[in-house]
Amino acid sequence: MSDVEEEYEEQAEEEEEDPEDAGAEQQEYTEYQEEERPRPKPMVPQLAPPKIPEGERVDFDDIHRKRMEKDLLELQTLIDVHFEQRKKEEEELIGLKERIERRRAERAEQQRVRTEKERHRQTRIAEERQRQRAQEMWNWIYQLESEKFDLLDQMKRQKYEIVVLLNRISHAQKFKKGHGKGKVGGRWK
Repeated sequence: MSDVEEEYEEQAEEEEEDPEDAGAEQQEYTEYQEEERPRPKPMVPQLAPPKIPEGERVDFDDIHRKRMEKDLLELQTLIDVHFEQRKKEEEELIGLKERIERRRAERAEQQRVRTEKERHRQTRIAEERQRQRAQEMWNWIYQLESEKFDLLDQMKRQKYEIVVLLNRISHAQKFKKGHGKGKVGGRWK
């Protein structure tokens, strides 16, 4: 007998010995299976159970071989289902990674655009300040030049008036020299 058949017979003997324990074990086993993640039912082609002729000798090697083929087919089906599921999960993971990279690239682009706009805004503000600082300086220089012109004009007029007054004084002194000393222009002569 093979190991699988021996285990099967041992389980059958244990069930016969203690039917209450077997029911509890069966319940625990089913609960354990329910706790595991649900497994998809494999698509296993139905193999016909070997026909055992009634009067003839039973060929256990043939039964064992057919059982091994069935187990191998089930295992192969489970492996195929597992790899298909894994392939789907890997595709989803790749898609998710691509979405993350796309989003990261979009964010980087948005950040670059924001930074560029902020730089342009700062440049525009600095240029506006310079245009103001220059307009204010021009206005101040214009005011100073106006004041300078006015003061120079006033100085010229005052110099002219001084020259005119000095001429009047000298002209007046020419005529008054003969009359004696008098107070002219605040001075005694």
